[in-house]
Amino acid sequence: MDKTIVAEGKTTNEAIENGLKELKVSKSMVDIKVLENEDKRSFFSILTPRVVKVELTVKEGITESTKGEETKRIEKKEIVLSEEEQEKARNNVETFLKDFVKNLPEGTQYKVEKTISGLNVTMNNSELGYLIGYRGETLYALQNVLTAIAGKDITNKVRVVLDIEGYKAKREKTLEDLAEKVARTVVKTRKSITLEPMQPYERKIIHTKLQENSKVETNSIGEEPRRRIVVSLKK
Repeated sequence: MDKTIVAEGKTTNEAIENGLKELKVSKSMVDIKVLENEDKRSFFSILTPRVVKVELTVKEGITESTKGEETKRIEKKEIVLSEEEQEKARNNVETFLKDFVKNLPEGTQYKVEKTISGLNVTMNNSELGYLIGYRGETLYALQNVLTAIAGKDITNKVRVVLDIEGYKAKREKTLEDLAEKVARTVVKTRKSITLEPMQPYERKIIHTKLQENSKVETNSIGEEPRRRIVVSLKK
């Protein structure tokens, strides 16, 4: 099976996930190439939405039968909300945010977008750094609060993704750079490196970035919230 597509997203990770959903395969079944990154953005484009493009090519030996089995696995995991549930979740969150922003710096704006599995919530104001916290800890706590609020009176689980002042895109770039630096160090010293504890979302960025590296591999150890990534030489 030889199929190549180009997928887009606000971050590299989001672009890859969109492509995998379209192909209905897992990351281990494709070769990934980043076509456009934020490094290529010009000064005049910084106010426009960031778009990352990735090329996904299904690896040789992947048959329609294999793909079909993977499709069943993906479809089983993905939660699909009805239009009524999506609208209910959005109303729940917007009702909360209307009062919440009254306590935030003047000029704070927010946007709530419906998705098939929940909501994407963005908040913008240069003075909202305290809502992000140390490496996003406060942001993720607020995301959990919004998730609970969104799911009120809804049977299915609602997935809420919160971003403040584009923090996640900036953090993703930082983590991707870290992954490459650590990989080079591991190859040079031939010794494994254990990273500090990270959020599941952040660990996923590291795993994805180094997935196609031919010299190193990644594994997660420990229990939440102290779960860490170990980068080591491939055996």
